[in-house]
Amino acid sequence: MDVIEFTPNRSAYITAHAWMAAIAMVAGMVILWALDNPHVWTGAIGGLAAIVLRGWYMMSEELAVVWRIENGVLTGPAERRVALNQIEAVKTMGSYVQVITKGGDKHLIKYQASPAFTASTIEGAR
Repeated sequence: MDVIEFTPNRSAYITAHAWMAAIAMVAGMVILWALDNPHVWTGAIGGLAAIVLRGWYMMSEELAVVWRIENGVLTGPAERRVALNQIEAVKTMGSYVQVITKGGDKHLIKYQASPAFTASTIEGAR
């Protein structure tokens, strides 16, 4: 059987972090507003800085993660192994694909260029 690989996409990674930055900026401003801080705008700077730093720091690690389907098993980082016949559901969430096993375990295949394609490939392999 062929090996099917799912690798993270740099553009999807950056897009996900742009959304996280927007949310963090709003959250930071709302928190400062609720605390009656006169410098509410600093929440936006803090939220943006936090997500940019996180994205830069984690990029090489996150973009190196590869999931594979081979011999009826989906394998991922940290020795994750899921037999294809043990997959209960496959869902997409943004650029992520969530694999749920019959035992209730959940695994995320992150930053996919086409999450629908990844999900349908896993479904097809089942």
